[in-house]
Amino acid sequence: MRQAQIGIIGGTGLGDILAKEAGGEPVEVETPFGPPSSPPIVANWEGVDVAFIARHGEGHLLNPSEIPYRANIMALKMLGVTSVLASGATGSLRESVEPAQLVVCDQVIDKTFRRPSTFFGRGLAVHVEMADPFCPTLRQVLIETSEEFNFQVHHAGTYICMEGPQFSTRAESAMHCGWGGDVIGMTAMPEAKLAREAELCYAMVALVTDYDCWRPHSATLEKDALLSEIRDNLQRAGNNAVALIKEAVKRIRKLKHRCYCRGALKLAVWSDKAAIDADVREQLRPLIGRYLS
Repeated sequence: MRQAQIGIIGGTGLGDILAKEAGGEPVEVETPFGPPSSPPIVANWEGVDVAFIARHGEGHLLNPSEIPYRANIMALKMLGVTSVLASGATGSLRESVEPAQLVVCDQVIDKTFRRPSTFFGRGLAVHVEMADPFCPTLRQVLIETSEEFNFQVHHAGTYICMEGPQFSTRAESAMHCGWGGDVIGMTAMPEAKLAREAELCYAMVALVTDYDCWRPHSATLEKDALLSEIRDNLQRAGNNAVALIKEAVKRIRKLKHRCYCRGALKLAVWSDKAAIDADVREQLRPLIGRYLS
């Protein structure tokens, strides 16, 4: 199977742009958690072998609760990926975070509740550290890379991940602002948790489409015009995110040191290793095999 160094997970607005930019060929990957959202596209992009997954599937058929997050992350792991750059459309919870801007998130509040959020269980208890849910090494690369561009990239931000697929009520939106959220979306979790369990460096670039409903839209703006404005913001943010990720990929290729993300399971396995079921061992070998040998 063809291997890749960097995984790219494209969300709303970025998937089609990235797929067109990178080209490449789809690769069928069988994971213990079923098929990924779409076959990963492996390509040489900017001199680096990358594996791209359209998070919502081809044609955007999967809503956020239906995305096979475990299969997506496991597929990237099985392809040899060590670093993942993800994108996702979000609403702004701050006046200063404006539509069409980007946010390199540093924190997250997880409000999801329907989605399997771990690879482990079934007689294998694993507890990874999540104090810093996004890889500091990849975040720094994105921040340094952003200085080359003249579009606005916020260097930190708390991402509130809601279950969806419905958007927030106005009361909920005001509460999320009060919690200290900067953007709100539906896909960063459990993706970031699973990446940590898979010992992958993972960073999220949030694409801001509009202000969440805590800030009323102009009463003079028709619904169709509002939707057109949001799509335009998403297109602009998507184009900027592609430019940012393209340059970041070049820098990630040159990184020599090993990030702590890549040893996240070293002290995280609490089960008696001798008592772990043989089928579980075999199924999760790509993730934990080196700790059980």
